[in-house]
Amino acid sequence: MLTRNSSDVLVVGAGVIGAACAYYAARAGLRVTVLDRGPVAGGTTGAGEGNLLVSDKEPGPELALALLSTRLWRELPDGLPAAIEYEPKGGLVVASAESGMAALRDFAAGQRTAGVTAEEVPADRLRDLEPHLAAGFAGGFHYPQDAQVMPALAAAQLLRAGGDRIRLRLGEEVTGLLTGAAGEVRGVRTATGTIHAPYVVNAAGTWGGDLARLAGVDLPVLPRRGFVLVTEPLPRVVRHKVYSADYVADVASGSAALQTSGVVEGTPAGPVLIGASRERVGFDRSLSAEALRRLAAQAVALFPVLARVRAIRTYPGFRPYLPDHLPAIGPDPRVPGLLHACGHEGAGIGLAPATGLVVARSLTGAAQPLDITPFRPERFASAA
Repeated sequence: MLTRNSSDVLVVGAGVIGAACAYYAARAGLRVTVLDRGPVAGGTTGAGEGNLLVSDKEPGPELALALLSTRLWRELPDGLPAAIEYEPKGGLVVASAESGMAALRDFAAGQRTAGVTAEEVPADRLRDLEPHLAAGFAGGFHYPQDAQVMPALAAAQLLRAGGDRIRLRLGEEVTGLLTGAAGEVRGVRTATGTIHAPYVVNAAGTWGGDLARLAGVDLPVLPRRGFVLVTEPLPRVVRHKVYSADYVADVASGSAALQTSGVVEGTPAGPVLIGASRERVGFDRSLSAEALRRLAAQAVALFPVLARVRAIRTYPGFRPYLPDHLPAIGPDPRVPGLLHACGHEGAGIGLAPATGLVVARSLTGAAQPLDITPFRPERFASAA
């Protein structure tokens, strides 16, 4: 029986990753308590654009995770896709010169071997997909598997879909972990008391490193700040997620300096979302006029029609960055009973279902849907 102070598993973090972990654990028959010091989707999830992407990932473990998630998003029970504004609109990556197209062709060829659908679009057909796209691009690639959700709704609806097997405790910050004589997890301590469970899942996002330290282990999660510009509501002037070829290189970069690459997408509600910037400045939420200036200019370079549109707000978010650009997912052998599900950087919303499924199967001992070795949480300690 699920009580206020005990459950089968505690998930720390009520963003989309924590919600997915709780959802799949509940579907596996476990009783789950989800804790967060703030509201549902109050951290990185609430500041995200909701991208579910395969187009920006080269063959490897992250792409395998993304392809699994792509299938799992589509397989959600009836009613959930509409409730989270799931939109399989596809992505369009464009190149400004033939040299960029050659690089995109090589990238797409590798992706196809891993199961990605990538369709080359010649320059004279780009406007069939995006009528308002600027002239002069050398061509692009269409990725029909790319999709989008509304991130906060995704987190909330996944938690709701878990039914009475999921209990939420919001506004409660974890201050310590309870351990047994052999160092195994026994639960967590909060300002209001203790909660007991044999498993704790670290889904604390950008603060995942802090929670790991409470358990006595190192997980080098760092915040990587990004801004999103939001326009006034418009008719559907942008049909896909559209970005320049530079975006792929920026995602893979480990630079701490400010990087921006034009990413533009419409939403069912009307506003156009404009990104993407990234820089490592700690948890500084200060407005960066330079980042916003670059984002606006790059958006207009893709869609000149946006030059006459008002940006009505902007917001920052912090992506949970790990040095090798792969999340930490699964059991931590250094602390029996501790599992991690954090460090997804800007891909967490897209990778949430696969992450949740991997965590749930780790908890129940079921066979994993893919090789999780590249995501092992202790890999940084062994490298050191």
